[in-house]
Amino acid sequence: MTDITIRKAAGKWSVRSGGAVLGESMNALELLEGDLEPVIYFPRADIGMAFLDRTEKVTHCPHKGDATHFSIVNKSSVTENAAWSYEDPVAAMAEIEGYVAFYRVDSVKVEQI
Repeated sequence: MTDITIRKAAGKWSVRSGGAVLGESMNALELLEGDLEPVIYFPRADIGMAFLDRTEKVTHCPHKGDATHFSIVNKSSVTENAAWSYEDPVAAMAEIEGYVAFYRVDSVKVEQI
């Protein structure tokens, strides 16, 4: 099994796309998985979910479960399948339920502020 660590992300984090701030959080989680880049998971309560449209895409991770995907829609752009969320993660990853993470693409900026 891949070694996965979930911890509170230090400080305040923001996510922006198309010039819009989608959310800011002091309660983000950092997920570390093997050799992969750390991923910041934002509580849904801290994200403007009105910017996210659920898509048909579902991916499966044997360690985390099935991830539903969202496109980011704002006045200036649509970024397809730019975010994901584990709505019913495997028991060991229950901590990320109700959180959303964003792919590292040019039109999406996740940063510590």
